Amino acid sequence: MDVVTAQQLETSLESKIRERTARVGVIGLGYVGLALAVEAAEFGFHVVGVEIDETKASMVNTCRSYIGDVTDEALRRVVDADKLSATTQHDALRDTDVIIICVPTPLTKSKEPDLSHVTAAAHACVPLLRPGMLVVLESTTYPGTTVEVVKPILETSGLRAGPDFALAFSPERIDPGNRQHSFRSVPKIVGGVTPGSTRIAQAFYEQVADTVVPVSSPTVAEMVKVYENVFRNVNIALVNELTLLCDRMGLDVWEIIETAATKPYGFMPFYPGPGVGGHCIPVDPYYLSAKAREYDFHARFIELAATVNDSMPYYVVSRTTGALEAKGKTLCGAKVLVLGVAYKKDISDVRMSPALKVMALLHKRGATVTYHDPHVPEVTLTNPGIIRSVPLTDETLEGVDCVILATDHSDMDYDRIVARASLIVDTRNRLHGHRLPHVVRL
Repeated sequence: MDVVTAQQLETSLESKIRERTARVGVIGLGYVGLALAVEAAEFGFHVVGVEIDETKASMVNTCRSYIGDVTDEALRRVVDADKLSATTQHDALRDTDVIIICVPTPLTKSKEPDLSHVTAAAHACVPLLRPGMLVVLESTTYPGTTVEVVKPILETSGLRAGPDFALAFSPERIDPGNRQHSFRSVPKIVGGVTPGSTRIAQAFYEQVADTVVPVSSPTVAEMVKVYENVFRNVNIALVNELTLLCDRMGLDVWEIIETAATKPYGFMPFYPGPGVGGHCIPVDPYYLSAKAREYDFHARFIELAATVNDSMPYYVVSRTTGALEAKGKTLCGAKVLVLGVAYKKDISDVRMSPALKVMALLHKRGATVTYHDPHVPEVTLTNPGIIRSVPLTDETLEGVDCVILATDHSDMDYDRIVARASLIVDTRNRLHGHRLPHVVRL
């Protein structure tokens, strides 16, 4: 296909995008995909979402959101306007002009990148591709995935990325539960395999985001996303390691952080906790270090930070064991109530939550474990299986040997917790105003 024809294809697609007549397909309706699908539909695009979970697809079509940042009302607006529908069938994307891949990128048990969802989505796109389409990968992954993994799969269609269809990477930057920074207000990064691909992807995201930042390639965009999350992981690891040192030295790490934060320049406060959770921060260091090894480069600093954060649930259990022993009790046989299992406050997302690791370790060491979380009705552990949230009653608090505050949701009665619980291990410094002997902080 000659350059003129390729330019005509790009111009035609760009016109459809700017007129918002382009049909959009979103593969994966999780925290990223559903938010994007609703946003695009709100701005006039006709969107079809593919979700392999039949229950979730049905919930979208009946205007019942399973994502905290997407309300039932928002779903109802776009579904009732016939701007958004969901299905389990990829073939429903056959008439789309834009396909956005928003599938999970987890780790294997050995903490290696698992791109099986990405490759499956790319293979599903092959029979759907036609000249003049745009395909965007949004799933967080290691630098090089778009060019080295997705592009070759898509080109088995006989079409070429760049001349025949546009291909780009645009990292998701959603922060679940953050009311200050909405999907639209956070700048969107785009990097295409060709300048034309970048321009087309930029044109699409300009319809749904206030600011779009183009970069020179998909690999640059992928590295930007990983760097953002590794930055947080490393700094959290620094303060977590400082916490371990302060514990041995008999110092209050929270006082040290608060005092250091009075410096008006050159310091950004990070806070210790039971570990890191969510999809990105605990995962991305391993994605980057795995890619680095391909270049005979060992990202020792980054790997060490991930190791420090991964060790924090063990430290929480150790502190709990010590606190119980100080009261003449043992962890084995103790009744422990975990408060909050979401990975951060005021959301229902439990992906990679350190609280789940804490619960698993407690159970393994012989404790009887229950939990309360107003946002998470049940969780599943490898052993013992499904555990359901218990009511936060006086009887619940008084009937356990120890309460571990793992996630400090805003809608929990902390005064009552302090008054009724006989021992509290506070991993979030939520109870800093209660300087009482039965409240133990990290």
